[in-house]
Amino acid sequence: MSSSMKITLKVWRQAEKNARGRLMTYSVPDVSPDMSFLEMLDMVNNTLVRKGEDAIAFDHDCREGICGTCSLYINGRAHGPLKGVATCQLHMRSFSDGDTIVVEPWRASPFPVIKDLVVDRSSFDRIMQAGGYVSVRTGGVPDANAIPIPKAVADEAFDAAACIGCGACVAACKNSSAMLFVSAKVSQLALLPQGNAERRQRAERMVAQMDAEGFGSCSNTYACEAECPKEISVSNIARLNREFIRAKVL
Repeated sequence: MSSSMKITLKVWRQAEKNARGRLMTYSVPDVSPDMSFLEMLDMVNNTLVRKGEDAIAFDHDCREGICGTCSLYINGRAHGPLKGVATCQLHMRSFSDGDTIVVEPWRASPFPVIKDLVVDRSSFDRIMQAGGYVSVRTGGVPDANAIPIPKAVADEAFDAAACIGCGACVAACKNSSAMLFVSAKVSQLALLPQGNAERRQRAERMVAQMDAEGFGSCSNTYACEAECPKEISVSNIARLNREFIRAKVL
């Protein structure tokens, strides 16, 4: 049986968007190294509720690294100290007995805090609504699948489509840029024939909406790629730039 750990949590608590927030300290004994980070927060919340205190609000859904809702800033890094994992896949064995762990929400003006560690990422939804789809008729499923696509292209499109829209790229960027997210969504469609018909307006509309939401510009520090739980490549940003120039010039 794994020995238990004792950790100290410093958690950002904020009642609502316009409230003044602050870090609050919690001592957490008997933490199993095999717990996920979210299970540890569940344990803390159970203790708070039993005391009649307000539970820490945090987002979660699938807890399998698929949905992206578990996004947290842990000890100054998006999703915590490991590479290529979401917060729900982070386990307490990644920390040591006696550690102090600082937990904060994403820090970006387009992601306003709703409560505690929960932020509003509907700005990403509006970017997708601006052009992240195929609306032309591409035929039935057998017809669409019959279109020959080189494996290398299909693999690249699949890698871009792996983006879960968690916002870690924005949180990690010193400019709060959403270029990695937008470029992944543009790339997955621009690479495939089904998305070719709308590629110009897609790039224009999604970039325009990204700017309207208040995201910053890309300055190529590659922090987004380093912290992305799905390791989306910054090569997609170069493709987005090409798609946008093509839309404006051709």
